[in-house]
Amino acid sequence: MQTISEIREILNERGLHPKHRLGQNFLHDQNQLRRLLEASAVAPGDLVLEIGPGTGTLTEALLERGCEVIASELDTDMGDIIESRLGSRVRLVRGDCLDGARSFSADVLHALGDRPFRLIANLPYGAASPIMSLLAPMRNCLGQFVTIQREVGDRLLADPGTRQYGPLTVFVRAFADVRSIGTLSPNCFWPPPKVESIMLAIEPKDPPADIDETELGRTIHLVFSKRRKQLGSILGRDGALPPGIDPGRRPDSLKIEEILLLAGHLSASGRLDD
Repeated sequence: MQTISEIREILNERGLHPKHRLGQNFLHDQNQLRRLLEASAVAPGDLVLEIGPGTGTLTEALLERGCEVIASELDTDMGDIIESRLGSRVRLVRGDCLDGARSFSADVLHALGDRPFRLIANLPYGAASPIMSLLAPMRNCLGQFVTIQREVGDRLLADPGTRQYGPLTVFVRAFADVRSIGTLSPNCFWPPPKVESIMLAIEPKDPPADIDETELGRTIHLVFSKRRKQLGSILGRDGALPPGIDPGRRPDSLKIEEILLLAGHLSASGRLDD
């Protein structure tokens, strides 16, 4: 794995500096990188998607473990570094991994195909939420093992009735179980970010959740866009709610199972039709 001195040297050789606008804070703490790899339980031959490989610290560690790595890199300079250092050992996908907020790019989807894979990445903090949301329902995604901003991680781990509990919490955890691998101080990165970070494991429910993701997404948007109002005020009180859900409750008090029940009820009654 690359040390902080090696990361600096790789950039200095090319006259480069970390780009703040792209959220480039390079994770150099090797103990933390090992924790992420161990939590993922990757084995030789496993397919891994890495988004935002930077200078290739994590990429190299994955290759050393015998993984097949698809590395998606937005920054041309970082892409050049990956290409020059690792060559054909890694499949480099250049450009934005996202096509808007609702889909991965065609290049990323083509590289993955239908093969089972894991996401293992120090995610660009500005893109972490859509990436994790898009991967959660994908049946061929065996898990996400990521470093993200702690504020976002706290939302994914939040309980009903808390300020952090919201659309991201509900959507991702409807499909997956989320657990903390550990928190990271800014000093684990170079340059140090102004926020704390957290490593999470996001693993598909077993058995896989049988959920209509469009139906769920529309329900979440409908109720959480007015999260401080009572459900009866948002949806009406005559047959809009399934039995057992009090119209006096607020959206952020609902457990994920209750929101799934509500989504099915609203869909059956035509309330989610455009």
